[in-house]
Amino acid sequence: MKEQEENKSEFQFLKDADPETLFENSRAFQNLMMMYNCAIREIKTKLEVLDDEFSIRYKRNPISSIKSRVKKPVSIYRKLKKNGLEISEENILNGIHDVAGVRVICSFIDDIYTVAGLLANQDDITVLRVKDYIKNPKSNGYRSYHMIVEVPVFFSKGKTPMKVEIQIRTIAMDFWASLEHQLRYKKDIEDVEGHEEISRKLFECAQTIAHTDQEMQEIKRMIGEFNDLS
Repeated sequence: MKEQEENKSEFQFLKDADPETLFENSRAFQNLMMMYNCAIREIKTKLEVLDDEFSIRYKRNPISSIKSRVKKPVSIYRKLKKNGLEISEENILNGIHDVAGVRVICSFIDDIYTVAGLLANQDDITVLRVKDYIKNPKSNGYRSYHMIVEVPVFFSKGKTPMKVEIQIRTIAMDFWASLEHQLRYKKDIEDVEGHEEISRKLFECAQTIAHTDQEMQEIKRMIGEFNDLS
């Protein structure tokens, strides 16, 4: 239902636009999305190189998987509107930091900080903002490590710095966040009878998963198999 509403909103937005303006904006928008996709490719390549090096040097991979996405046009439009900004290439580039997103799934908690640190230390990466929801979880139990970074992308017209949001989390954190999102996506939990009990159970699951992550980290330490990365 929510997806249908988003598609309808996007269609209505396009329908109400001036045809000539829409054509020009569409072409500019497509070019901008191409630039964001290239920025994602740059970040993913850096992560894959690090993972490959660890595979040879330490005989294991700290990164379980890498996912990526670019925000849908209607989501970008809504965020601009929420921030009181008009639709323009400049406002998208400067006013929204999470148009391009990369999600990194790691095996252990310490892998998160290792990967984040190695990325931040690369001389062509500029870290603009960090939010550590692992040490400081959200009130609903959400845990993840967020970075907004700027990476240079080389196009025919020259170098352009592009912003990318990177979320780094464990498999367990991603499991909880994905299911919690699915449940909220289906229906706003606040509209469900007994929503307080549902929120409490979700929070308890988040706590259980956090405890499991800590236990797995401790088992890894006890085994001593990965001491070089601890």
